[in-house]
Amino acid sequence: PDLPVTLKILQNWVPRVSHYFDKEHYTYVGHQIVIQESIEHFGAVVWPGALALSQYLETNQEQFNLKDKKVLEIGAGTGLVSIVACLLGAYVTATDLPEVLENLSYNISRNTQNMNMHKPEVRKLIWGEGLNEDFPVSTYRYDFILATDVVYHHTALDSLLATMVYFCKPGTVLLWANKFRFSTDYEFLEKLCNIFNTTILAEFPESNVKLLKATVREN
Repeated sequence: PDLPVTLKILQNWVPRVSHYFDKEHYTYVGHQIVIQESIEHFGAVVWPGALALSQYLETNQEQFNLKDKKVLEIGAGTGLVSIVACLLGAYVTATDLPEVLENLSYNISRNTQNMNMHKPEVRKLIWGEGLNEDFPVSTYRYDFILATDVVYHHTALDSLLATMVYFCKPGTVLLWANKFRFSTDYEFLEKLCNIFNTTILAEFPESNVKLLKATVREN
């Protein structure tokens, strides 16, 4: 099997001048991206998995060509990964919990407006809830599911797994980047490997981040 590549998260962001916890500046796909973070919510901070996946998508466009593909990001947080996917030409739907959507929408619209790209969509998605009603299989099929740092010490891991299973149809590629900190993270990985065909594409040892690709097992 192909061994994962070992990578380093590059300093793609410009250090901010102010010390206030407000905006981060990044450069991906030749564009400067300005992300507003918010201290109130977990989902409103850029975690290392988002940097790892953004970097990987940018540098592996031949392997994972997002142009004109339908992409769903679950747990989109600040929206960095969804913005990078837009810049790479995808039709993006960025989803998260209701309380994160305002900041997410703000970041996505300010970084993708007036640009020659598919207009991204921002939607509420609570893992494991109302999937059939909000995203009926008959109309919503995705080429890629993106998820970064969605696994940490929280109680919704089974709902998260169920959500991944729901959206991963034959032909869908799930790309999941996560910082591995707790035994629960490895337990989730084991469950994922039991359900999907899973490969570790890259490891970022300095950040304890692993990037995985998962696809449905076809009988």
